[in-house]
Amino acid sequence: MKKLGALEWTKVVINHQGWRLITCIWLHAGVIHLLANMLSLIFIGIRLEQQFGFVRIGILYLVPGFSGSVLSSLFIHNNISVGASGALFGLLGAMLSELITNWTIYTNKASALLTLVVIIVINLAIGILPHVDNFTHIGGFLTGFLLGFILLPRPQLGWLEHGNSPVRTGLKSKYKPHQYVLWVASIVLLVVGLAVALVVLFREEDGNEYCTWCHYLSCVPTSRWDCNQNN
Repeated sequence: MKKLGALEWTKVVINHQGWRLITCIWLHAGVIHLLANMLSLIFIGIRLEQQFGFVRIGILYLVPGFSGSVLSSLFIHNNISVGASGALFGLLGAMLSELITNWTIYTNKASALLTLVVIIVINLAIGILPHVDNFTHIGGFLTGFLLGFILLPRPQLGWLEHGNSPVRTGLKSKYKPHQYVLWVASIVLLVVGLAVALVVLFREEDGNEYCTWCHYLSCVPTSRWDCNQNN
């Protein structure tokens, strides 16, 4: 897996093979791993692509996948990581932020929000098991959540119903004020967060030194398993 482009801290930072932050997304640990990710991608991705187009959803897949790899490399130095889970969690995060920023146009919004939150929580909870890289999940989810506010806001209903004409609709703005606020805030947080993470990573620093408890986000030790092999 290392020869094919798996994610490993030493290869990325010491050997300057930053391309592994991307290539690991297309590698999988086995047939079951591949099928699980592909089924998830079909279930989540098709609906999003139909609504927003392949360009925006492609960005929402690749950028969170990359960011998840960055966060994983910051905290996990001794193991290799492969899979599209970070990218898939990015799509989940984008679905959540899309629902929030376009809240007023949805019916049954409360049930949709509850269902989505339950799915996200269950999948993140699975990540605390050994041999699962939950840092990739978290990094991908947070990035997708921010990107959703940037890429997926929908115009106000009046614009859609009257040919996008502000004169005919009487609306001064295509988007609501809160959508603009979330758009600006998300851009700032995303750019600053990713820039800081990359600087810390390539300075060969360990994220666990800045956050001594964060390793529990990826594996919680119990009497049934040991997390030392994951850290």
